[in-house]
Amino acid sequence: MRLFFALWPDEAVREQLGRWSRELRAVCGGRPTRPGNLHVTLAFLGNVEDAHVAEAERAAGQVRPCAVSLVLDQPGYWKHNRIAWAGASAVPEGLEAFVAELRSALMRSGIGFDAKKGFVSHVTLLRDAREPKALPRLEPIEWKLDGFALVQSVTLPQGSRYEVRKSWRAQA
Repeated sequence: MRLFFALWPDEAVREQLGRWSRELRAVCGGRPTRPGNLHVTLAFLGNVEDAHVAEAERAAGQVRPCAVSLVLDQPGYWKHNRIAWAGASAVPEGLEAFVAELRSALMRSGIGFDAKKGFVSHVTLLRDAREPKALPRLEPIEWKLDGFALVQSVTLPQGSRYEVRKSWRAQA
């Protein structure tokens, strides 16, 4: 099964990301990400055998989730893969440290992930988008992070659907 660790937004953040997606789509077209699939990837594990899922969960259980605010205030576009995204101009130190700790726990446990890709705090909003002449100014989205999730990508005829397998919450 294809797995990844992610920040998983609540419904209010999903609604705001939906507005951003519509505004960006007006200037660059593209195929919107399904609202239920919106997330920030922390570590992409790829295909994981059933027998190793519990090991990934144990590794994640060693990490203390951070409770910080991530402000998505920067729309962007990547020409090489034609993706329009929502990002943060400043990533909180606590989030950077948490991602490093999670990835370190995965390495110590022998759980493979795409370590070559550094953490880039973004939410993919549109795929197959045209490069816009200019990106619109969008209302910042404050996302209060209170945990993370292990997510499975389920392939369907109409595209992928992401399902949370397990989540971890920050202590108050």
